[in-house]
Amino acid sequence: MSPVEIQQWTAFSSDAAGGNPAGVVLDAEGLTDAAMLGIAADLGYAESAFVQAGRGAGRRAIRYFSPLAEVPFCGHATVAAAAAIAAEEGDGAISFETPVGVVEIETTTGTTGERRVSFTGVEPGIAPLPDDALADVLDSVGLSEADLHPRFHPALAFGGNWHPLVVIADRAVFDGFRVDPVRARQVLDERGWPATMIMLWPEADDRWHARNVFPVGSIVEDPATGAAAAATGGYLRATGAARPPARVVILQGSHVGRPSELTVDIPAEGGIVVSGSAARIDTAGTG
Repeated sequence: MSPVEIQQWTAFSSDAAGGNPAGVVLDAEGLTDAAMLGIAADLGYAESAFVQAGRGAGRRAIRYFSPLAEVPFCGHATVAAAAAIAAEEGDGAISFETPVGVVEIETTTGTTGERRVSFTGVEPGIAPLPDDALADVLDSVGLSEADLHPRFHPALAFGGNWHPLVVIADRAVFDGFRVDPVRARQVLDERGWPATMIMLWPEADDRWHARNVFPVGSIVEDPATGAAAAATGGYLRATGAARPPARVVILQGSHVGRPSELTVDIPAEGGIVVSGSAARIDTAGTG
């Protein structure tokens, strides 16, 4: 078997030192699940993307692995994979068959050479967050219900994965909470949540700050989470906190030294559109 070409990209930043890094394998045909999991574990990023031939005309299949397991959907790895494809084939439309459904993507390049990627997520959803689950989430970050924003009720939000979502009232509390990674991982595993816990603080109606708790390997917080941004957009629409058509900017990653910006467009119905910049952070390697 020929060596596997592994690219490394960052999503939701034009700076290679910002955003959320992901590994990308554009020709993953023939790779076993164990091989893909091994590549993801060796890279150590929150997730890596593996692109294969799709079943539909003009489509590609894509799978996502964290260092621990396969993940149903990953927004930042989707952005990274689309940027890698655009770098080789040019900008335009890309259709990914993901484990949660078909995701449509557009890539563009600005006059400064900055590549941007937007994806339209699957139909979002929200559900009640049970009281005991909320208590577990808050316990994992050392907070209590007194720290929550009275305007925004906790919920489970879906944007490809189900995420517990809470909104914190005070900026200092939002900036200052500390994650207990062992407890947080226990909560995620026990509840069957495959991705992040979303912690938000609203700077303005159209400008939000996010911290996404996701202990895996050396990672405690995700620097930028496209699936969580889609889930957040769906939550804002469903609760009336955003009146579509609306655009919201989510700032994330500064707490872990990788500033990121995610643009979230919220239509009146259908999937949420998440967009951001992407940059290559390493030359192609082999594995």
